[in-house]
Amino acid sequence: MTKHIWSVVALSALAFTTAPAQMKIGHFNSTSVIKLMPEAQDAQRQLDQLVADWQKTINQMQDEWKKKFEEYDKKKLIMTDQRRAETEKELRELDQKMNDFRQQKFGQNGEMFSKQSELMKPVQDKIFKAVQDVAREEGYDYVFDKSGEILLMYSNEKHDLTQKIVDRLKLALPSTTTPERRN
Repeated sequence: MTKHIWSVVALSALAFTTAPAQMKIGHFNSTSVIKLMPEAQDAQRQLDQLVADWQKTINQMQDEWKKKFEEYDKKKLIMTDQRRAETEKELRELDQKMNDFRQQKFGQNGEMFSKQSELMKPVQDKIFKAVQDVAREEGYDYVFDKSGEILLMYSNEKHDLTQKIVDRLKLALPSTTTPERRN
């Protein structure tokens, strides 16, 4: 985040040093655009289905572990030391298998992360191209995504490019009509 703050500071300094030439700066909200894109919605549905399948597998593993533990707990007093040790080892192995599966699917470098990146890359590329096209056609020097890590404390709405990017992608913003006042 510090890197982004310095980017904004450097850009501000650049704006003040190039006083004779006015820079044109715009912003848009990629989160709003993504929510409207059918491709992003499809990608989210695919991810949700994968997560549901993986969670079902985890639940089955948990049920298996619980059943085995309850059986062990009922019989542990009458088990031989060797049989008790074997069962405890089986329980630890099942627990480790469940933890490994969770890590493989949901961990920092897990399948969820890579699948999300894979499914969202075409969406991000499409948005990036639309931003570039709008910025070039409209003569913008800089365009910020105000939904990301760079935080704008003030922005003039006349420079908001969200609608133009939505138009470029042929999407429709939801109606933002306000309810009528009743006196």
